[in-house]
Amino acid sequence: MSVRGYFGIGVEGASKRMNFGNLARSAHGFGASFIFTVAPAKVIGAPQSDTSRSYHHLPWYSYASVAEMHLPDDCRLVGVELTEEAIDLPSFRHPARAAYVLGPEGGSLSPQMIEACEFVVKIPMAFSINLAMAGAIVMYDRMRSMGRFAERPVKAGGPSEPVKPHVHGKPLYAGGTRLSNRRGRGQGG
Repeated sequence: MSVRGYFGIGVEGASKRMNFGNLARSAHGFGASFIFTVAPAKVIGAPQSDTSRSYHHLPWYSYASVAEMHLPDDCRLVGVELTEEAIDLPSFRHPARAAYVLGPEGGSLSPQMIEACEFVVKIPMAFSINLAMAGAIVMYDRMRSMGRFAERPVKAGGPSEPVKPHVHGKPLYAGGTRLSNRRGRGQGG
């Protein structure tokens, strides 16, 4: 599976080490580029639930506050929160470069974090779920919507045709010389 861009995922106010460990393991499995905590309520350390030992394979960042948080250039912060105003996850187009942040167990993202987010999405459910589970759903949705997979068939079961390889358009230039008379957008013709 080839996906362009990168993503990271983190938690504001994490209070349960095992849930954070599950999230970290899932992030490693889904190909996250980094993981982070913001103002954790407890020391996270190396939770036993992170059986892939993700801290050996991808950067972990810990920030004392929202104001201290620093993301890579052009990385768009996406909050995951169950609010009326949030975008339903199945209708959300994921940014190529994104950091997803979830709220603590039994709590919500702080007003400061919501303000820092460019987007806020929600998993369309009647109530909130475990943060590791919510994170896994968000990462799966990102992978499913941004990866190259065969189309789902109309009938039950798997695809009957493999994914067609990506085809690049013809080159317009070779050695600085235009190969054809085709004009680009906005140049007439």
